[in-house]
Amino acid sequence: MRIYTDEIINAVCHHMASRKGVPVSKVEAQLSWDEDYGFTAEVWVDGRSQYLVEANLLEAIEQYMYNHYNIRVFRSQITLDADEEFWADIEV
Repeated sequence: MRIYTDEIINAVCHHMASRKGVPVSKVEAQLSWDEDYGFTAEVWVDGRSQYLVEANLLEAIEQYMYNHYNIRVFRSQITLDADEEFWADIEV
């Protein structure tokens, strides 16, 4: 199974909204990839910025897959990649 940029951002937004106790509409996220840091996301919650590292992104995808698809996956089953857009390959 593969999910793309929009779903990864949705996963991050839902995850952060749950953690911060705010509505999803109050969360924005932007994905990026860097040679030094790998996959990251800058997240804004109520106007405050926070950076997430790859482990946080994988956690968000795990939760998203369970909550939206009722599929339990583990981090070892998720591979992030990017070209002109981001995607996550998920072994189910």
